[in-house]
Amino acid sequence: MSLEVHPATADRFDDVATLLRPRREDAPACWCLYYRLTSSEFNKLKGKERPQHMRDLCEREHSPGMLAYVDDTVVGWCALGPRTEMGRLQRSRTIPKLDDRPVWSIVCFVVRAGYRRKGVARALLNGAIDYARDCGVEALESYPVDTDGARINGSFAYVGTVGMFEAAGFERVLETASRRANLPRWLMRLELS
Repeated sequence: MSLEVHPATADRFDDVATLLRPRREDAPACWCLYYRLTSSEFNKLKGKERPQHMRDLCEREHSPGMLAYVDDTVVGWCALGPRTEMGRLQRSRTIPKLDDRPVWSIVCFVVRAGYRRKGVARALLNGAIDYARDCGVEALESYPVDTDGARINGSFAYVGTVGMFEAAGFERVLETASRRANLPRWLMRLELS
């Protein structure tokens, strides 16, 4: 199995859409915009407008995420970007802003069924770290769930797990008031500079 990770650029938007679009065209889908927009912006942006918003993000200088490929098939997504551009995080009451450093945030993972538990999320995380370092980012932040080693439903693990981030060198900074599956989420950081 050949596993590669690349930034989600404009020329790879079809692969982004493969992972993020809903199965039914009329179904609501996040398009990984939930954290990027404020609650009111997210609610105003209707389902059919969301793909174009993500396409616009892919056309910017810095990619909004990373894509994982197994033998040229897109199998995973990891969303990242400057915390200052994460509207919901800027206003969050449960995930506090730690300081004024220009950190980037890793907020979401999507791994296609059939490719889970095969190292795709870890590869995406490592690709995100490398990409952020190449972009001159000082530090990365994440807000994963602390499973204490237990397995949890994948729908709760989309923010990643503390164990995965610790294995990549992130350190726990603050237990947040946010919860997934009734488990705590931690604000974690990785210094890059």
